Amino acid sequence: MEPYKKVVEASYLTADKVWSYRAILHYFYKQHERMREFIFPEEVFAYLKDQPGFERYTFEELQQDLDQLVKWNNLIATQDPRKARTIEEFKRKRFRYQCTPYTVEFERMLEQMEKSGEGFGGSLEKKEFERLYQSLGLLHQILTKGDYPSDDECSQIWNDLFGYFRTIVKNTSDYMAYLNSVEVEERMQSESFLVYKDQFTAYLRDFIIGLQQTAQKIKAVLQEISLDRLTPFIQRVVAHQLQIPRFDGIQKEQKEKIDELKDKWLSLHSWFLGNAYGESVYEELENRTNEQIRRITRIIQRLGERHHLFRSRKRDYLHLAKWFDSLENLEEAHRLSAVVFGVFHTRHFYGDQIPTDNIHTDVWEEEPIRFETKPKIRNYREKTKAGAIESRKDLKEKMREAYLREKRLEQQAIEKYMRGNEIRLEEIPFIESHVRKMFLTWISKATARADRVIKTEHGRTVKVHIAKDRRILLRSDDGVLEMPAITFQFLDADREETVPAKSSLS
Repeated sequence: MEPYKKVVEASYLTADKVWSYRAILHYFYKQHERMREFIFPEEVFAYLKDQPGFERYTFEELQQDLDQLVKWNNLIATQDPRKARTIEEFKRKRFRYQCTPYTVEFERMLEQMEKSGEGFGGSLEKKEFERLYQSLGLLHQILTKGDYPSDDECSQIWNDLFGYFRTIVKNTSDYMAYLNSVEVEERMQSESFLVYKDQFTAYLRDFIIGLQQTAQKIKAVLQEISLDRLTPFIQRVVAHQLQIPRFDGIQKEQKEKIDELKDKWLSLHSWFLGNAYGESVYEELENRTNEQIRRITRIIQRLGERHHLFRSRKRDYLHLAKWFDSLENLEEAHRLSAVVFGVFHTRHFYGDQIPTDNIHTDVWEEEPIRFETKPKIRNYREKTKAGAIESRKDLKEKMREAYLREKRLEQQAIEKYMRGNEIRLEEIPFIESHVRKMFLTWISKATARADRVIKTEHGRTVKVHIAKDRRILLRSDDGVLEMPAITFQFLDADREETVPAKSSLS
């Protein structure tokens, strides 16, 4: 038997008629979840006819699709044991269908992936570590006393223990991948991240504190449980698993299953305590969480410094003024001025001509530059030509008309692209470049606000909705822009309908 064979059951996911195959098998999967195993074609056909895109779908096409899915081992066809009610049913050999385990797992996986979206999920839950510690404590108590419960109870304790461990591994790895994703990196660089900084920092700090408290207890228990002490417990777990009847003939031998469970235990052991090949994953998780806290702190500091550049210095100047006013004499004021403002009598010569591009050339090696100085006398005037004052009224009027015309065009474009009280960029096949610039300005303003609500230059109140899972192509006369799907919702649509579009421009 080949170790890796071709998975024929996955063929329906990439076939040309994937739209019908997936709809059929998804219906079978939903019925399987409701504990309905056998489905008749008539029931499937009635379901498909209610779905969009199946208006012209015929029963013959459904029968062909069912036959193909049976060939791919996605469905199992069983002849109906009941008597045929019509001659047509007798000729057709009425079948009922059941989905295979491969189909159930494929559809379950696809459903989970569609719910989670394109990004990583996961979380950092300290409660999972506490539950894992409780399960390990129960196991350690059983091994210490030597009073083993029944085989099925041992199996349940083992399944609970590794269920918590699998949840920890999956959630922590997914959440760390989420924090290091490109999307989160871009969001952290924007001003809107300041709204979530405290929430992120508190979440990571709370997790790392709980992790340090619980992980040390888990390590202590793991160090006391050796593989030799654990072997009798594993044998009881395997004994319970071998009692489960199987008809497929793939039941593993006892030794093979014992070795498999021992490998699982070694994985749990090395996750917290490490092995000969390197440090534990727990230490790596702790370091990466601390690094994320330091990273968020650095980003907050940079954003704060950027914000500090634009703050008012009025309070600083008032403090300096009171400081100068409190001095006893002019000499002390001169000294304070030298410290605050620098030395006034120092002369600096500046020239806009660069003699050489070599940055390693010393000053005395450069060629001298000649400057023409002007006499510092009261009666000196530069020679100028007499000129007349030109009236630019016509030019100003033209510029004003051009500005008003541009604003009217923008207002008309807004009304042209509106559907109700919304503008959906994905529904616009072509957009003018100046209108696109206006929309991008709105988006830039909205991303800096937590509620995504802005006031436009036309006096409108707009809320910007940015889709995370869909991207569109916005075509214009100067190129094509790929961007997320954006929807502009006008919150004051009722008020604006009563006001002429030109009133805000005149």
